[in-house]
Amino acid sequence: MNPRGIVISLMLLLLSGCSAVSVDNGSPVVSVAIGENIDLADTQAVKESLYQQFRLWEGTPYDLGGLNLSGVDCSGFVYVTYRDRLGWHLPRTTERQASVGREIAREDLRAGDLVFFKTGFKVRHVGMYLEDGRFLHASTSRGVIISSLLNPYWEDAYWHSRRVGNQDD
Repeated sequence: MNPRGIVISLMLLLLSGCSAVSVDNGSPVVSVAIGENIDLADTQAVKESLYQQFRLWEGTPYDLGGLNLSGVDCSGFVYVTYRDRLGWHLPRTTERQASVGREIAREDLRAGDLVFFKTGFKVRHVGMYLEDGRFLHASTSRGVIISSLLNPYWEDAYWHSRRVGNQDD
């Protein structure tokens, strides 16, 4: 492969997102409250917890498979945030997180809802909705950031959203 092809391949890999789709192993996908947990229906409490998490993790670099302030991937950031800030245990991977809870319409999003994107061929990305069309996530290029769902990239890549935990409508 020529040098230009290598550079293009590396750029596509970096921009492709968080996880590849794999085969489902058939085990159930659930969210479970662990210890002290936040009532996920309390939008204000969830929002405050997510902003606290952002202040702590802002700029943490993207690292596929990472789970700490040295580096984290998108599903790992969701996993750690739900566990440490909200008191809920979610699956570790984007693929499994995409099956938790129930699907909701984009116009019904509220703080803490999971937002999913198709960012490449068999590649998925996940973040957590905040408010006013913004979501918190671990970007492959910019680390932990807040982005707008109205950004053309995210608008085109939007796949679906899910509500997890004890939230009733």
